[in-house]
Amino acid sequence: MRQQASRFKRMCVFCGSSQGNKTSYHDAAIDLAKELVAGGIDLVYGGGSIGLMGLVSQAVYHGGKHVIGVIPKTLMTPEVGLLNVDGYYNSLLTFIDQAVEEGFINPAARRIIVSAPTAQELMEKLEEYVPYYDMVASGLDWEADRLEF
Repeated sequence: MRQQASRFKRMCVFCGSSQGNKTSYHDAAIDLAKELVAGGIDLVYGGGSIGLMGLVSQAVYHGGKHVIGVIPKTLMTPEVGLLNVDGYYNSLLTFIDQAVEEGFINPAARRIIVSAPTAQELMEKLEEYVPYYDMVASGLDWEADRLEF
């Protein structure tokens, strides 16, 4: 478990409102909460008190950190962390990689997804993450009368 302060003040976590079928999911949720507390990171989450999300929120709260429950309209983060316990998200990652290969997802968008099999490794990768931009979309004009169809 990490012993130093994180560069993050808060972290948004998404996980299930059920426990899942494996104890490894439960254990990983608790490990993630411990990593957040050890890094001095407050939790932002969807506000549920049951399932894995309930475990994470309660453990972070009991660890002395702030827990903020919200229902987000948009996720405003440059990176998305997936705690890929027992390869749970492998199918999703394969699907996304195929969408990149087929030209449906920009390779730069794929790079925002950071995954790791353990909470500690995920936190380390997120700490080291540097956003990559193919281009900047400043100065675009979205007025419909100026668009050619």
